[in-house]
Amino acid sequence: MNLIFMGTPEFAVPSLKALLAAGHNIHAVFTQPDKPVGRKQIITPPPVKVIAQEHNIPIYQPTKIRNDDARAEFELLFKSVDAGIVAAYGRILPGWMLSAPKFGCINVHSSLLPKLRGAAPINWAIANGETETGVTIMQMDEGLDTGAMLLQGRTPIGADERTPTLTARLAEIGASLLIETLTKLERGELQPIPQNNDEATYAPILKREDGQVNWTMLALQIRNRMRGFTPFPGCYSFVQGQKLEITNCVAEESLQRVEAGTVIEVLKDSFVVACGGHSQLRVTEVLPAGKRAMPARDWLNGAKLQAGTRLG
Repeated sequence: MNLIFMGTPEFAVPSLKALLAAGHNIHAVFTQPDKPVGRKQIITPPPVKVIAQEHNIPIYQPTKIRNDDARAEFELLFKSVDAGIVAAYGRILPGWMLSAPKFGCINVHSSLLPKLRGAAPINWAIANGETETGVTIMQMDEGLDTGAMLLQGRTPIGADERTPTLTARLAEIGASLLIETLTKLERGELQPIPQNNDEATYAPILKREDGQVNWTMLALQIRNRMRGFTPFPGCYSFVQGQKLEITNCVAEESLQRVEAGTVIEVLKDSFVVACGGHSQLRVTEVLPAGKRAMPARDWLNGAKLQAGTRLG
């Protein structure tokens, strides 16, 4: 098929590679502009751009696509292809772009729709304590991930799994499903399935403040957020005014009856904090502000943390 590919982060790379390996003709790649990365703010191209450059595919990085100038520049290009393929592009597509290709635009969405519509479905699947997730290949419309479903693939979420490993696995599942979808689409073998809007849930874009621990939550909920909010926005609290990110922990039942956020116990290699619902969080690894992650033992050597200290 003749395609346009629209994607930006590492999640989108397996889909682009799979399309190329399957012999599809990629007329153009749309991706986000290069941006500064890291402490030195080095201008860095998106992962999808790197792959497109390696294969000499024309690359477009418009800062805006929902205006008349973008339509004038790109509408004929989109009308010239069979489909637009979208995988974590990072922009809302205008109606003219969605309808221009022969088969419209097809999205690789990393959740089992209608669950977790929105920008951060992988993070929130873990943070919400889900035990299963997957990928939905969807026919895009102008709603927020509301289009008809074409194919789905499922995978369990490991009890200790974090966002980076789940993202990598879902990216590969999505790439395989995408190729299957296009093959069946060409053969007329797909019957789009409308989503049940009554079952919809949402996965809003993550903000830095989402990472701050609410100690009244159950310890297991806090641990799930730690897993889901890796690497951003993290799972953090404040100790005597200093930010401290929790990078590993264990949820436990508690016999203590103290205010949530109170340090219950300090041991050589961990410390325990009271949480909601008669639960407690045993913290075994931390990331102090301006430093690297370290075992709680190393941080405790200099922190002088005491039982009874309030966090937050």
